[in-house]
Amino acid sequence: MLLRLTLVLVAATALTACQSGRRGPAPVEPQQAVLTVPTGAQSITVRANTETVRQTIVANATERGTPITQNQPNMVILERTVTGENPALDSEFGPSDNGPRKFRIRVRFQGTGCDTLVVQDVAVVNNAGTALEQVFTLTQPQYNPRDSLVGLKSKAESGARCI
Repeated sequence: MLLRLTLVLVAATALTACQSGRRGPAPVEPQQAVLTVPTGAQSITVRANTETVRQTIVANATERGTPITQNQPNMVILERTVTGENPALDSEFGPSDNGPRKFRIRVRFQGTGCDTLVVQDVAVVNNAGTALEQVFTLTQPQYNPRDSLVGLKSKAESGARCI
């Protein structure tokens, strides 16, 4: 009887040791979605890290007085109010007669170290901030010039610690 009790105790101890030492698969970190360049967007590769890119965008917007509506680690959204009449936008997107019309500039960026992909797309917002708000993605290059990305690249790289 004592022998059986000892064997049961040893088996239980061994089983407990095996179970506590057993580990499941290591938790998998969620993979970040790959940044894509949609139709009409502009993109550029910058030799700077993502934080330098973000800080450069914010500094440029602040310097120009452009309102920032979102400021996140991998995306900054800016909005500029369209002032005055704009027959070209009226004919293409309809009038913005119940609220202001704005350009919404979304700049997304992703990378590692000194290799950051920056993607900029632009939308026009009719009747911004009202119940009648309409958002139209702009795919024409005249509304989304590459010049602003080239300037961003130059400023970010001059402030980066990359070779």
